[in-house]
Parts: sequence; C-alpha cells; structure tokens
Amino acid sequence: MIRKTFKNLSAHEKLKAFTDKYKIPIEYLSANRKMVSRAVFIGLFIAFIPMPMQMLAVVAFIPFTRFNVTIALAMCWLSNPFTMPAMYYVEYLTGSFLLGMETTPVEMTLEWFSQNLSNIFIPLYVGTAFYSISVSSLAYYLVNHLWRSSVRKDKDSRKNGTYIRNITKENDMPKDEEPKS
Repeated sequence: MIRKTFKNLSAHEKLKAFTDKYKIPIEYLSANRKMVSRAVFIGLFIAFIPMPMQMLAVVAFIPFTRFNVTIALAMCWLSNPFTMPAMYYVEYLTGSFLLGMETTPVEMTLEWFSQNLSNIFIPLYVGTAFYSISVSSLAYYLVNHLWRSSVRKDKDSRKNGTYIRNITKENDMPKDEEPKS
C-alpha cells in the first residue's frame, strides 16, 4: 500500500511541474525501494543525534548517496521539540548503562544542562550512537522487507487472477466496465 501511494505521488502532474520549475533532479524524489529505505535510514540516523539543524545534516548527505530527500527530511522530524527531552534522556540513561556509569539526576533547565554538560556528554553520545545505528538499521531492513513483501503479494495476486486495479479517475476505467454506484 505504501509503495502504491509513492508510485501515485511520483506520477502526479503537479509534482512534475514543481520539479521542472525549480530544476530539482527527479532522482531526489524517486520512490523505489532503495531510495525510500536509504531515506528512512539517513533520516532516522540523524534524528537521534542531539544537534541543531538536523535537516541541514540530511541535506549534507546528498553528494555522497542517492536517497529520497523529502522522506529523509520527514524522518529527521521524529526528534521535534516535543519528543527531544524524552529521546535524549533515554539516550543518556542507555549510554550510562552501557558505560557502567552512575546517572546524574536530570533537571529540565538550561542552567542544569550548562553546568552538567561535561558529566552527561559522553554517556549521551554513546546512547545516541546505540540508538542511531540500531533503530535506523532496523527501520532500513523493515522498509526493505515490507516493500518486497508488497511486491511479492501483488505478483502472486496477478498470478492467481485476484489482482484489483487501483482506479483513481473515471476516465481511467476501461470502456467495457460500468462505474459502480
């Protein structure tokens, strides 16, 4: 279903007009399995890193690998002002656990963070590395698996004759079929 949504979106005329107008290379909006799974990986990897301007970090990956930029940008918004405190606190606790360090009681104030940054920096980024690598890798393989199973399901339904074509407009309907009321 997700695959079909991306296919329908990429064929949309307004999207083509937008990319032509602003001279955006279409491969940055491509919706195939590899581009989407890479985008999910990169977006989630960046999302778990406590740093400002995460969207610019996603854009910095463009010269090095091909991926769907819009999906990666959307994925990096997993860490937003509402989710950041909880994410970073869990990363800090995980990093402290992995390093065998005692945790410092945390207060959610800028003053506390400026005074204790040296104590929490290493455990925070060890936890960040753990979650960035594990969650983004898991999501990458999950997207690949779901995409392949969707393709396999469509292929099997075509073989069995149970495939139902997705009709979006009345004009797309074959001439011999009547519209269902």
